[in-house]
Amino acid sequence: MEELVIRDADVVDGSGDDSYRADVVVDGGRIVSIVKEAAAAGCQRPKARRELDAEGLVLAPGFIDMHAHSDLALLRDPDHSAKAAQGVTLEVIGQDGLSYAPVDDRTLGEVRRAIAGWNGPGDDVDFDWRSVGEYLDRLDEGIAVNAAYLIPQGTVRALAVGWDDREATPAELERMRRLVAEGMEQGAVGMSSGLTYTPGMYAKDAELTELCRVVASYGGYYCPHHRSYGAGALTAYEEMVELTRQADCPLHLAHATMNFGVNKGRAPELLALLDDALDAGADITLDTYPYTPGCTTLVALLPSWASEGGPERILERLADDDTAERIRHHMEEIGADGCHGVPVEWETIEISGTGDPALAEYVGRTVLESAGLRGETPWTVARRLLLTDRLAPTILQHVGHEENVRAIMRHRVHTGGSDGILQGSKPHPRAYGTFPHYLGHYVRELGVLSLEECVAHLTSRPAARLRLPDRGLVREGYRADLVLFDPATVAAGSTYDNPRVLPTGIPYVLVDGRFVMDDGRRTDVLAGRSVRRTPR
Repeated sequence: MEELVIRDADVVDGSGDDSYRADVVVDGGRIVSIVKEAAAAGCQRPKARRELDAEGLVLAPGFIDMHAHSDLALLRDPDHSAKAAQGVTLEVIGQDGLSYAPVDDRTLGEVRRAIAGWNGPGDDVDFDWRSVGEYLDRLDEGIAVNAAYLIPQGTVRALAVGWDDREATPAELERMRRLVAEGMEQGAVGMSSGLTYTPGMYAKDAELTELCRVVASYGGYYCPHHRSYGAGALTAYEEMVELTRQADCPLHLAHATMNFGVNKGRAPELLALLDDALDAGADITLDTYPYTPGCTTLVALLPSWASEGGPERILERLADDDTAERIRHHMEEIGADGCHGVPVEWETIEISGTGDPALAEYVGRTVLESAGLRGETPWTVARRLLLTDRLAPTILQHVGHEENVRAIMRHRVHTGGSDGILQGSKPHPRAYGTFPHYLGHYVRELGVLSLEECVAHLTSRPAARLRLPDRGLVREGYRADLVLFDPATVAAGSTYDNPRVLPTGIPYVLVDGRFVMDDGRRTDVLAGRSVRRTPR
């Protein structure tokens, strides 16, 4: 007898087609049969050891988070309800060009310091890997949800070139090519970049093109956080489209949006650019989160020259009064490349987390508000936080536009990604709420997308980008990564004031046919594993 039958579910199968009523039978981690309209037809109902009454619930493929920062959270937090409770069954990590493989002893320490604001310092993690394959093997020991990995181009550059702002030598470029090839051979699905983060931002287009050619030869894709989401946003998008055209490499645009005042209402220009490229034969997808603020680290706003050489050199420059004044001038008066070419507006920069609990009084306030309370300038406050907390503060950046968010999420190649940073005492609510917020707010309340459209954006489209032949649809023979939710009540519980609240209306989530959420409660099941690149 099979393990599970889900009875009388309204199946939204991920294809975008209309829903249908069915009994769905799961066994051995896969969907073994789908009996449509079983009750109405009067046919014999399938039986199983467990029978789940899904009356009133939608059954959909598990959601795929195309942009996640759970690289260490998956290892340190077996519960991982932040994602499991949203119906996420697969996360794509290794984002924004910085993660923890491939590394050596030197670069591991450097990367840990550089992205402590994203993932914490990692003091509670045993870094017993160095290669991409060894990291994926570690995930295979058991995690809450599945994970696919992008080779981080900034980490690769740190390993081969260092943190200096210079062109790679031919020998260094060849080493980077080998590192990317090794990572792809070991199971990575593509390569990411963080082109407003050091040291990835120091790579010229010719260097990136060479690495993308390697990625494409293995059937992977390139996922850049490109060079500007502000003053130079359209130019930056054009650069990525042209670069990947030359490399003949599929392109997936990370957290694709148009932010800051200079881009208000300009999403149609971006979409026209993408449509022209798609109509000409380009292979392009993108992801977004359904919120207007962004989230990053405070140190990321600094000009690139101030970040050259890595974290310790940044701290030295900040500690020097004359150099710190130059940094301020670039940020406040010129518009630093780290702040996307836009002069920083301290009233939009909210501190969302600090590494040092003694600095908690800054959390939840903008830099401008904290400066006013202390009778100081905003730069004085920001500089002190960076020095005292050793570059660890995370921020919310209130620079987005709702009309842009809605326009982009309607696009034909759109997928969902949380960009969820789980660190800090007051993280962005997208970390806990992205997928139910799509379903509750943008589908049920606003009607921006139909339910069937939205589920396709969150399931089959990302599965197609990842080249996964047996995920992303409710189909016989497919893996039983599934979510059951109530379309009338599904909603994000997380808010800006209370960001760690779990969603409502998602009682059941299965990974590999096993319940990780059962009647609204997280089980102790660790059914997740690494999802490795499918060979051509």
